[in-house]
Amino acid sequence: MNLIKNKFMESLKSVLPIALIVLALSITLVPISTGDMFLFIVGVVCLVFGMSLFTAGAEMSMQPLGTKLGTTMASSKKIWIIAFISFIIGILVTISEPDLQLLAEQVSGLENMILILTVSVGVGIFLMIAVMRIVFNWSLTVIMIVFYAVAFVLAFFVDTSFLPLAFDSGGVTTGPMTVPFIMSIGAGVSAAKLSGDDRDDSFGITGLCSIGPIISVLVLGIVMKVEGTYEPTVSENIANTRDGVLAFIHGIAEHALDVLMALAPIIVFAVLFQALTRAFTKVQIIRMTIGILYVLVGLAVFLAGANVGFLPVGTAIGTRLAGIGGGWLLIPISMLLGYFIVKAEPSVYVLNKLVETMSAGAISGKTTGLGLSIGVSAALGLAALRIITGINILWFLIPGYVIALTLSFFVPKIFVGISFDSGGVASGTMMSAFVLPLCMGACNALGGDVMTDAFGCVAFVAMAPIIAIQLCGFAYKVKAEDRVRKFVSASESFIDYGYRDTRRTGTYSAKAVKGGAKSEEADS
Repeated sequence: MNLIKNKFMESLKSVLPIALIVLALSITLVPISTGDMFLFIVGVVCLVFGMSLFTAGAEMSMQPLGTKLGTTMASSKKIWIIAFISFIIGILVTISEPDLQLLAEQVSGLENMILILTVSVGVGIFLMIAVMRIVFNWSLTVIMIVFYAVAFVLAFFVDTSFLPLAFDSGGVTTGPMTVPFIMSIGAGVSAAKLSGDDRDDSFGITGLCSIGPIISVLVLGIVMKVEGTYEPTVSENIANTRDGVLAFIHGIAEHALDVLMALAPIIVFAVLFQALTRAFTKVQIIRMTIGILYVLVGLAVFLAGANVGFLPVGTAIGTRLAGIGGGWLLIPISMLLGYFIVKAEPSVYVLNKLVETMSAGAISGKTTGLGLSIGVSAALGLAALRIITGINILWFLIPGYVIALTLSFFVPKIFVGISFDSGGVASGTMMSAFVLPLCMGACNALGGDVMTDAFGCVAFVAMAPIIAIQLCGFAYKVKAEDRVRKFVSASESFIDYGYRDTRRTGTYSAKAVKGGAKSEEADS
C-alpha cells in the first residue's frame, strides 16, 4: 500500500503542473468550453490515479519478468535462441501497444492493421539486433550511424505526405507497454551476457527499437506507394456532467479491453516461461500477478484520461492559439507545455528508475528528468515553428541526428545509451493524446497540411532529448575531469610541500587537505 501511495504522490507532482498551465490558458488566452473543461479535470484525476497504479504494477511485474527473461536467454549461450526469442517478444509487445493504435487511428488511407504489423516486425528485428549488440559488445554509436543513414536515404524515396508519419511511428512504439519489458530484458541480458561485464550496454535498447519502425514504415511507403491522408475526428458533444461521466466509463471499458489484449501475449509467454524454467517462487508469482492487475487497471484508466480528457482540450488549445498573432504564440506555449508534459509519461519513470539502479545512484533520475524536459521543450518549439512555416521535416531531422551522433563520440558510453533511450520514452502516450491533437488543431486553423506539417512533432520529441541528455553527459564528463585535475594538483602540492619541509627541518609535515588542521610531525 505504501508503494501505491508513493507512486500517487509522484504522479500528482508530474500531472499537476500541466493541469495548472491548461487552467491558466483557459482563463486568459484560450477559453475552453465547459464540457471540454469538465472532461479535462476528470482526465487529470484519471491520469494521476492510472499512472500511480501502472508504475507500481510495472515495478512489481513487468520489470522482474523482463530482467529474468533476459538473464535466462543470455545464460543459455545459444545465439539462435536469444535471437529468435527477442524477435518474437518484439512483435508481441508492440502489436497491441496502445500508443501505436492511437497513432494508426488518426491516419486514413492505410489499413490500421497493416501499419501496426509493419511497425511490430520492425521492432522485433531491431530488438533482436539490440540484444545481439549487448551479447557481442557491438558499438551502439556505429549501429546508430549505419541505420539512421539507411533511414534518411530511404526517406528521399517516400511521398512527402507519408514521411512525417514514418518518423512518428518510431516514437510511439516505445510506449508504456513496451518500455518496461524491453528495458528490463536489456538489463537482464547485460547482467549475464556471454562476454564482458560492462552494464552500460543495458542502455540503448529502446533507442534501437525506435529505429526499426522508421525503416520498416519507410519501406512500406516505397513498396505500396502510400500517401498519407488525414480525416479530422469530431469530438463528442458533452451537454452535461452525466454525459461526461458516461464518456469516461465507456473509455475505461474500451481501453481495458485494448490493454488486456496487449497483456495477453505477455501473460501467455510468462506462463510458458515459468512452466519451462521454474524461475519464480510462489510468492514472486503472487506479487507479479497483483502487479499485472495493477498494470491492467492503471493503464486503462490512464489511457481513458488521456484520450477522453486531454485530446479534445489539446485540439481546442491548438486551434485557438493559431488564431492569435498569426500563430507565433504557439511556440512559447508549446515549449512551456513540453517542459512539464514529459514528466507525465509513464515510460519516463521506468527509464529514470533503471538509470539510478544500473548506475548505482551515480546518475540521478533528476538529471535525466531535467534533460528530458529541456529536450522536449525545444522539440515542441521546433514543431510549432514548422507548423507555422511549413518547412520540410528533413531540414530539422538530418542536422539534429548528425549533431546527436557526433556528440556520441565525446560523452561517456553510458550517456550515449541513456540518451537514445530517452528519445524513445519521451514520445509516449501524452504526445499522441495531447501534443499531436494540439498540433493538428493549430495546423487546421492555419490552413496547413496536417500530414506534412502537424505529423512529425512526435519525431522531434524523440530526437531532441538525445541531444539534451548527451549535453548533460558532456557536462558530467567535464566536471569529473575537473575534479580529477584538482585532486592531482592538490596531491602534487602536498608532496612538494612535504619535500620542501623535509629539506628545511629534517621532518615531514603531513597537513590535512581540509580546513587548516594542525600538522602532525613525523620522523624523517
